[in-house]
Amino acid sequence: MPAQPASRDYLLGRPKASLSLRIGAARPSASNGVFAFAAKELTLSPNDYTALNVGADIGVPITQRVELQLSAATAGRRAESEYRNFIGGDDLPIEQATRLRRVPLSLGVRYNIVPAGRAVGRLAWVPAKLVPYVAAGGGAMWYKFQQEGEFVDFQSVNLNVFRAKLEAKGWAPLGYAATGFTWSLLPAVALNTELRYDHSQAPMQGDYTGFDKTAISGVGLTTGFQFRF
Repeated sequence: MPAQPASRDYLLGRPKASLSLRIGAARPSASNGVFAFAAKELTLSPNDYTALNVGADIGVPITQRVELQLSAATAGRRAESEYRNFIGGDDLPIEQATRLRRVPLSLGVRYNIVPAGRAVGRLAWVPAKLVPYVAAGGGAMWYKFQQEGEFVDFQSVNLNVFRAKLEAKGWAPLGYAATGFTWSLLPAVALNTELRYDHSQAPMQGDYTGFDKTAISGVGLTTGFQFRF
């Protein structure tokens, strides 16, 4: 009886779905609204919000080039800061901690620049080795902006310092565009790398009501694995 091969370079039929798990970094634009105010008064810059980014996608192929894609991710960072131009009555810095968490949820369409694979006979499907793609879609972004520590009361005559925990959170519409590639390692497993830009503006709520809409947009670069089923 002939020996069976240890592995095969094809799947039994085109995959019905895929799951991608990726990790990387996300950098919010953090340039207007409450971020601009914080950068002016505190020792904060947009780079201070760069965070670990963890994401997942579920893909459903429609054709060899087109897929529907449901995506979710989360990125958060805590940054320490102090006032640039003020110190406390004890001659010590006026310090606080700032946290930003962003959670984009989206549904989009992915277009493969080359076919994802090819059928061989009636049953076998061979994945392409390298598949570059572009994607776009929309959804919603959950955000939470929080500051805790000491603050200057600019409404008081003596610029009193007080302790507080200030917070704004909520949902905002989201649009995104992405590009990336998959590199097949096995018929059912591929390396997936993606560069994605999320565009979203949030009306500041809670303790930050009164600020203009603040951009919680940002760019992220992630890499991980795609599993085909």
